[in-house]
Amino acid sequence: MSTATPTLNLVHVSLAFGLAIGAAAALVAFLVARALAAVPAEDRTYRDRPPLGFRLLWWPIRWLSFYLGPLLPPTYRQSTIQRLRQAGLGYTLSPEQFLAAQVTVAILAALTAEWFAPPGSAPLAWSTAAAVVGIAYPALWRRDRVERRRRVLLKQLPFYLDIVTLCVEAGLNLTGAMEQAMSKGPPGALRDEIARILRDLRAGKRRRDALRDWAQRMNESAITNLVSALIQVETMGVSLGPILRAQSEQRRAERFARAEKLALEAPVKMLLPLIAFIFPCTFVVIGFPIVMKFLMLGL
Repeated sequence: MSTATPTLNLVHVSLAFGLAIGAAAALVAFLVARALAAVPAEDRTYRDRPPLGFRLLWWPIRWLSFYLGPLLPPTYRQSTIQRLRQAGLGYTLSPEQFLAAQVTVAILAALTAEWFAPPGSAPLAWSTAAAVVGIAYPALWRRDRVERRRRVLLKQLPFYLDIVTLCVEAGLNLTGAMEQAMSKGPPGALRDEIARILRDLRAGKRRRDALRDWAQRMNESAITNLVSALIQVETMGVSLGPILRAQSEQRRAERFARAEKLALEAPVKMLLPLIAFIFPCTFVVIGFPIVMKFLMLGL
């Protein structure tokens, strides 16, 4: 009888502990469901489609962005908006959504690192390092996208200026010439930017304001010079064709100058791999028979 009493007490304690854990889990699930239900549906009618990686994680990004939005300082918000515009994501992501993407990737990276951590190692250290990499990866991806768009834009700009020049000399105004350039030109960053300018014009924005926004968005000297010339032409009322042709020739000359600069930099960039990888292999191939010959003579 005395043995059965402690056993019953242990069973009661286990049941009470299990009920407490179940109630706590149910309460946490209720709070999480309530927090998720409080997030309003997003209207993306006038917004572009996010990239593939963001679409795969869109639900946690949307939920986190709703609660992270009020916490963002104005300076961070303005700088992030400018970088997203340079990356062509101004109509795709908001600053809080980009920050939510960084947090989401960091959490997933930390959980993955903790799960696949080598035996005997510190899982916390692996998780922390993976979280830091996860936070930095979206920013690095955005920077690479900005640089890639900049290269494509500067490469395609002379061709698009030629199309606009031909259309203007044929009798179209600047807006109609840009529409023709967008419909006939190759896809890329410049085509997307022209489409955005036309979208702003259809929304009621003045042409000079739309062009100024383009120059501010790209933050590139070639685009700034082009926009300044177009605004001066519109203000002074002079002929647009010669100005566009001069801009096209200047942009083409700048493109050839950049190509020559890259060609001159190629030997310098090849010097380190040449010394670190090619020369040692060459010395091994040449020196191995000589060393073997001396060893054989020594025997």
